[in-house]
Amino acid sequence: MRIGELASRAGVSVRSVRYYEEQGLLTSTRSPSGQRHYTDDEVERVAFIQRLYAAGLSSRTIVELLPCVDAPSEEHSDSALERMGLERERLSSHIADLVRTRDTLDRVMASARAYRERLGTGAAG
Repeated sequence: MRIGELASRAGVSVRSVRYYEEQGLLTSTRSPSGQRHYTDDEVERVAFIQRLYAAGLSSRTIVELLPCVDAPSEEHSDSALERMGLERERLSSHIADLVRTRDTLDRVMASARAYRERLGTGAAG
């Protein structure tokens, strides 16, 4: 199938399909005129890539996980699970940072509200 059909069947843009190929996540064969051609299996691969992106993984990380799909083995599975565990730790750390940032903003907002209330009573300053 051609790139437009793959994109349509997978529910992504043609631009996304091209990006996935540029990143080494997807491969195609080329016709003599240079058109990309994909197999039916690529529809599921694009859906899988989409799920990995939705899980917060980068294209670099996804490339590291693909051997688990392309050549299933215990070794590849263990490697993929270890890599995903590292990504989970990274996300957890980022979430903790965001919570701290939100808590700081809450304190700043509380101070601003208190100051605003004093303005209303004429006690500011």
